[in-house]
Amino acid sequence: MARKPAQTKTPKAAKAKPARAKSAAAKKPAAKSTAAKKPAAKKPAAKKPAAKKAAPAKTARKPAAKKPAAKKPAAKSSAASKPAARKPTAKKKPAAKKPAARKPAARKAEAPQAADMKLEFAGSRQFVPWLNEVGASLAFTTYQTGKVFMIGLQPNGRLSIFERTFNRCMGLGLNGEGFYMSSLYQLWRFENVLAAGQNLGGYDRAYLPINGHTTGDLDIHDVAVDAGGRVIFVNTLFSCLASIDATSSFVPLWWPPFISKLAAEDRCHLNGLAMQDGKPKYVTAVAATDVADGWRDKRADGGVVIDVTTGEIVATGLSMPHSPRVHDGTLWLLNSGTGEIGTIDLGNGKFQPVAFCPGYLRGLSFIGPFAVVGLSKLRENKTFSGLPLDDALAQRNAETQCALYVIDTRTGDAVHWLKMEGLVEELYDVAVLPGVRRPMAFGFKTDEIRRTLNVGATGTL
Repeated sequence: MARKPAQTKTPKAAKAKPARAKSAAAKKPAAKSTAAKKPAAKKPAAKKPAAKKAAPAKTARKPAAKKPAAKKPAAKSSAASKPAARKPTAKKKPAAKKPAARKPAARKAEAPQAADMKLEFAGSRQFVPWLNEVGASLAFTTYQTGKVFMIGLQPNGRLSIFERTFNRCMGLGLNGEGFYMSSLYQLWRFENVLAAGQNLGGYDRAYLPINGHTTGDLDIHDVAVDAGGRVIFVNTLFSCLASIDATSSFVPLWWPPFISKLAAEDRCHLNGLAMQDGKPKYVTAVAATDVADGWRDKRADGGVVIDVTTGEIVATGLSMPHSPRVHDGTLWLLNSGTGEIGTIDLGNGKFQPVAFCPGYLRGLSFIGPFAVVGLSKLRENKTFSGLPLDDALAQRNAETQCALYVIDTRTGDAVHWLKMEGLVEELYDVAVLPGVRRPMAFGFKTDEIRRTLNVGATGTL
């Protein structure tokens, strides 16, 4: 009958996790003595089949059998002697621990990422004085970590860095005292709630997300506002320019002539939008392809610029172009696959490089003769591999950076910069906020948005 209870306990002990087995052994040393007084099978039962416990009783008397038992049938060695049972148990548990050991290993790999949520900014010596001189602040998005950052100056003249979280935020389009920003499946409109001369805790602009339109996951890239106040954005998934209305996810406005059908296929990777005189004028695409995801095979030199008003392709041979902008009558863009900022000669359609930056370029904004450019580190995947940028970096013995570069368009020199290390490695859009010294924005993770009201002018019934 002693064997039967041992057998009933055996399966339970066998199912016990290795970690529990350890803690149980550690917590109940007395169990050894009890095991010694009764069937020595209780501890082996923690190992495996109690059926072997009859044999263990014999082997327990043969110390010689203990050592081999420790190497293989841990049940025997543990049954052989209680103290010795612990040692073999420790040796055998690794076998049981293997699955458990793998999980902690995975956790360890993830833990640094979760715990290492740090971001360090390092500016050039004259970056802060330059912000003060031009009388502006900067905003930029990083869809990789879902953040919008606002860079300004504190009352003491030191750098002010403010951030809010929005899932996969990308395009920024200025709109008077506010701006539009695209996110994973929504388009947000932010409005400044502070009157002129008013401040909130030292901030002279406080942007409230006053309206969010659910578009669905369109992979919205550049965003702009036309002369009539209508928001226009690049609907990359459907290869078109689009807007919104009160009842639809989006309203298609225009698409390239080579796109035969509006389909959720990202056929040409339409991404950039340049406005001129309050109207859409130029767009960029990675390739003039008309099949699902067809642009990926043309990344190195298939990029094009298209005139929205005529549908004509005005420049070819570009490498993943982004962020076209018309500044002082000249069409600028970022030839991202080569790491160059430059202009397009509309007479011959050629790209004329002005400056090289050590990164994958996206996000371009101007203030006076200065261009502010966003740099991203290269991803280790097919989209960013095999580009001319690889050779350009190798020739300069340089690594890609995540940063904002200020380029003097008159000389092509990088005169100021703000570099980022840590959590953020990729940027998308950059916007200069003229006349703003220290901006902030409200988000949804704190309660302050509940107490922030923006009351409009009195209306009539």
